[in-house]
Amino acid sequence: MQVQVRLYANFRHGRFNEQLREYPPGTTIRHVLAELTIPVPELGTVFVDHKVATLTLDRELHEGAKLGIFPLVGGG
Repeated sequence: MQVQVRLYANFRHGRFNEQLREYPPGTTIRHVLAELTIPVPELGTVFVDHKVATLTLDRELHEGAKLGIFPLVGGG
């Protein structure tokens, strides 16, 4: 299945801004993070289809999903 993955801020460094990626059915948000070597403790917010994915990182993605991955934000 195809999933559009968009990375933000420092998660783009050495990776990409946005890509249409191929995954097998049953792929979860956690699988995508592992494949992209994004450490869960550095994760800020995740959007699936423009809505905050608040339930779990083990949520299965669907064909055509739009996944946005944001790091933690710091500063002040």
